[in-house]
Amino acid sequence: MQDFQPRDTWTSRIGVILAVTGSAVGLGNFLRFPGLAAKYGGGAFMVAYLCAFLLLGLPIAFAEWSMGRYGGRHGFNSSPGIYRLVWKNRIAPYFGILAMIVPVCIYMYYVYIEAWCLAYAARYLFGAMDFGADPTGYERFFGHFVGIHAHGESLSTPSEGLLGSAVFFLILCFVLNFTLIYRGLSKGIEWFCRWAMPALIVCAFLVLIRVLTLGTPDAANPDQNILNGLGYMWNPVKPGTTFWEELANAEMWMAAAGQIFFSLSVGFGIIITYASYVKKDDDIALSCLTACAGNEFCEVALGGLITVPAAFVFLGPQVVQNPPGTFGLGFMALPHVFSQMPLGNLVGFLFFFLLFLAAVTSSLSMLQPAVAFLEEGLGLNRKASVALLGFITAFGSTGVVFFSKDLIALDTLDFWIGTFCLYALAAFQTVLFGWVLGAETGMDELRRGAEIHIPEVFRYIIQFVTPVYLFVVFGFWLRQNIFVATADGQPNRLEQLVTDPVVAAVMIFVAAVAVLFGLFIAQAVRNWRQAEIEEEEVAI
Repeated sequence: MQDFQPRDTWTSRIGVILAVTGSAVGLGNFLRFPGLAAKYGGGAFMVAYLCAFLLLGLPIAFAEWSMGRYGGRHGFNSSPGIYRLVWKNRIAPYFGILAMIVPVCIYMYYVYIEAWCLAYAARYLFGAMDFGADPTGYERFFGHFVGIHAHGESLSTPSEGLLGSAVFFLILCFVLNFTLIYRGLSKGIEWFCRWAMPALIVCAFLVLIRVLTLGTPDAANPDQNILNGLGYMWNPVKPGTTFWEELANAEMWMAAAGQIFFSLSVGFGIIITYASYVKKDDDIALSCLTACAGNEFCEVALGGLITVPAAFVFLGPQVVQNPPGTFGLGFMALPHVFSQMPLGNLVGFLFFFLLFLAAVTSSLSMLQPAVAFLEEGLGLNRKASVALLGFITAFGSTGVVFFSKDLIALDTLDFWIGTFCLYALAAFQTVLFGWVLGAETGMDELRRGAEIHIPEVFRYIIQFVTPVYLFVVFGFWLRQNIFVATADGQPNRLEQLVTDPVVAAVMIFVAAVAVLFGLFIAQAVRNWRQAEIEEEEVAI
C-alpha cells in the first residue's frame, strides 16, 4: 500500500513498551482503582479484577497488538485502514468512526483533569494549598476551581491569580500535548515517555515510602494506623460480610471489567495504532505482556498502596469508602491528608506531579490515532493534521470548561464516550479479531518473532470466552445504567438526552464530530482505492 506520508517508527523496543505502558498508566491507576478496591471488598474485588484481566484485558490487548502489526505490515497505521484490510466489506472502515471519536472525545475532558493535576502540583510547589485543618476548605477550593456550582464559574479566579485558574493550566497542557504530538512518534511521544515514565515511578516510590512510614500519627485514634489502612485495602472481606457474599455482587464484577478497560487502554483504538509502527518481526507478544505488567504494577503495587492507606490513616474508613464525589478522594480528601502529614507540601507536590505525568502519557496516546488517520487517509502533512485536531479538541474542551455545573459536560462525555462507546469498540474489535481475521491467523501474527510462548488456550479465550464475557457485562451495564429508572427519581441517561439541554448539546457536538470523521473516512476510502488501482496498473 502506498503511503501518503513517510512512515514514522519506534526507535527501540523499550520505547514502544514505555509508550504503550504510558498510554495505560493514568489517573485511573492512582485514583479510580484504589477507590473501587476499597468500596468492593478489597481482596474480593481483586478476584473479579484478576478474572477481568485474564479473560478481557490481556486477550483484547493481544488482539489489538496483533491486528495493529498486521495492518502496519500492509502499510496502514489507522484503525479505519486496518479494519478495511482485515474485513473486506464496504462498511468496515466506517467502524473506524468509533475508533476516532473514542480517544478524541475522551481527550477533550481528560486533558482538563490533567490540568487540575498540574495546577495542584504547582500550588503545592509554591505553598498555596494550605487551607487549614477544616476539610471544607479543600472542598470549597476544588468546587470553585472546576466551576462545580455554576456554568462558567471556573473562568473567574478572584484573589487567586494564575495559580487558581483552571483555564490557564488547561492552555499549558494543550500546548505541551500538541507540541509533543507535532514532533511525531519517535521525537515526541517516545522521547517524552522515555523520561516521563521513570520520573513517574520515582515520584510514586517517594510518596509510597512516606505513606508506609506514617505509623499512627493520631494517638487519639490508634486504630487509624498504616497497617490497618493496608488491611482495609487488601483484606479479603470487610467486617459483617463473607467472601462469597462479596463475590456474589454483580455490580463489583462490572466495575472490575470497566476498570480493566480504562487501566489497559483496550478498546480505545490506541494500541492498534501504536502496534502498527513496530517492525514486522518485532516481538509484540513480549512487548504486550511487558506493557500490561508495567501498568498493573503501577496500579496495584503503587496506586493500591498509596491512596487508600493514606486517607484511612488521617480521615478514617468512612471517608475512604464514601469519598465526596467522583474526584473527591484525589482532589478534596487527599489534600486534607497532606495538610496533616509531615513534609505534606513535598508529598503533595510529588503525588500530583506523578498524576500529571501519568495523565500526559495517556493524553498523548489519545491524539495519535486521529493524527495517523489524517496523515494516512487524507494525505495531510503533520502540521495540518495537528492543527485540525487541535481545533476540534479545543472546541470540545471549551464546552467542558464552560458547562461545568455539577461537571455535567465532563460526566456526559465520560459516560457515553468513555464507557458506552468504549465497550462497543472493544466488542467490535474482539469479534473482528476472533471471527473475521480469525483467531488462528491472529495468533500466528502474534507469535511471529516472539521470544515467549503464548499458550494455545488464549486462542479459544479470545474467540469464545472474551466475547461472551464482554457482551454479558455490557448487557448488565446497559440494563443498570440506561434502561432502569434511578432510585432518586432523577432522569436516567436516556431521559437526560431530552430533558437536559446541556447533555443534548454535548451529544449533538459528539454526533457532529462523528459525522465529520465519517466524511473523512469516505474520502480516505476513495484515496485508498485510487492508490490500489494505480499499483495494479504499475504491476501490469
